Amino acid sequence: MTTEPGVLRFAAMGTRVELHRFDGGDDDALAVARRAIEAVDDALTIHRPSPATALNEALLSGRSAPVDDALLFDALEAAADGHAETVGLFDIAADVRTGTTWTMVAFDRHARRVRADRSLALDFGGLGKGIALDRATTVLREAGATSALLTLGESSIAVLGEHPLGGGWPFAIPHPEDPEIELLALELADKALSISATVGAGTRAPERAAIIRPHTRVPVGAPLCAVAVESNGTRAEIMSTALVAADEDAAERLLHGRSNSRFRFGLGPIDSPQRTRTFAA
Repeated sequence: MTTEPGVLRFAAMGTRVELHRFDGGDDDALAVARRAIEAVDDALTIHRPSPATALNEALLSGRSAPVDDALLFDALEAAADGHAETVGLFDIAADVRTGTTWTMVAFDRHARRVRADRSLALDFGGLGKGIALDRATTVLREAGATSALLTLGESSIAVLGEHPLGGGWPFAIPHPEDPEIELLALELADKALSISATVGAGTRAPERAAIIRPHTRVPVGAPLCAVAVESNGTRAEIMSTALVAADEDAAERLLHGRSNSRFRFGLGPIDSPQRTRTFAA
């Protein structure tokens, strides 16, 4: 962990986390925000014992399972809502090896119970990062923070308030395989941003699962990059993943009316990336 005035750096969620507060407020809030992120990691990781791994053990053995952990329940609600909103494109049960999808999962919100029609496991991956950003942002906002930047790796970002110098926070989105090529420049305030891609260094990590097109149950093979700006990190993660998983028609539906906040790039030759056509609002 590294600390500076108004800065906290540590590892969680399988990546590097940085929390920056620029309004001169109480730095104890950063420590509380860190604990909020670590709590999400502890609940949703599938790489060590956790409520999520306990749930997966039950589903893999063909048993239904209660959902007693509040964070896990919230994540399941977000996954179910994201699956419905994207018409199945966001799917934490999609697995190319087993052919499973969320349509095989029965999530009873009232009974707080989950079962599956066949053996499967859930991967909260990127969704967990979005939830962690939202929890940490809430902590900082409740502590009175008016200007803050939160990053989980380089692909999951949230900003609270305006830039310390005023106006929006500027971000340049680089080509996943060549940081010298800029795909997009944005200015954000009180928003979250998520980047998903099928190419680049991040996709080659051993623990990184390929983005799957749930309707065909095969990995997305085209070189694509998607950027989603939403009101919170959870929605941003859902939408950036869905934009990559979508075919051309589905992508156009997701992009419709969101030309300033959702983007999809077809990455051809390294010197000529192309953004998927978007519609005016």
